[in-house]
Amino acid sequence: MKHLDDLDLEHTKLSVDGDGIATLTLDRAAKRNALNAATIDELIDIFTVVPRAGVRAVVLRAEGTHFCAGLDLVEHHSEDRRPEDFMHVCLRWHEAFNKMEYGGVPVIAALKGAVVGGGLELASSAHIRVADASTYFALPEGQRGLFTGGGATIRVADLVGKARMIDMMLTGRVYQGDEAISLGLAQYLVEDSEAKAYDLARAAASNPPLSNFAICSAISHMQNMSAMDAAYAESVVAGIVNTQPASRGRLAAFADKSAARVRPNER
Repeated sequence: MKHLDDLDLEHTKLSVDGDGIATLTLDRAAKRNALNAATIDELIDIFTVVPRAGVRAVVLRAEGTHFCAGLDLVEHHSEDRRPEDFMHVCLRWHEAFNKMEYGGVPVIAALKGAVVGGGLELASSAHIRVADASTYFALPEGQRGLFTGGGATIRVADLVGKARMIDMMLTGRVYQGDEAISLGLAQYLVEDSEAKAYDLARAAASNPPLSNFAICSAISHMQNMSAMDAAYAESVVAGIVNTQPASRGRLAAFADKSAARVRPNER
């Protein structure tokens, strides 16, 4: 199995600090970080290794002024792919994004500028999305004569609802600011999305890894189940997570009132 140091990365950069927080950078700023086939292959390799490498959280960021403008349309045009070839390209996208969503390591996306098409599919695979004032969201596939192929019909429709997603694709509607937050396209709107993403990553990294694994994998799996099956699976996961040794000290601190209390934000 590959290790982090073994990864051959050309279109992305990856580093891990002493606290186990990884920084994954999209590194095609000249292309507005559009996703070519090679970048998707790198994401697959990265998220295959990350859950087994002691990484406690990932901050997904981008070079330049845009997070990701989606599918590399220049590559797509020049490749002139056959239908079955592009189907396999899409399956690679699904593999990459599923490894992100179901890998069990918190992924926090620091968004800016364009989060468009496949860029929104990538962002929606992260567990937390942080936007800044420059961030805008769109699915312009209809205007390009295309259809989503990287999971938007699953994840983006889950975030904003079927009707809004259809509207975005048919009309090119763009969301940003508070409206985007109210729809769930991102959970935070801040001045500095990267700084906030690292704050959130450090908070998540302080949780027991088994708890994070359950939060960042089991919930998505359970959403795919019937209510009865999800209830059973939730009980099994709770049985394992809620009796883990790492919880004992935290529960003892709660019992003796030495643990921090949950309080509302001060205004």
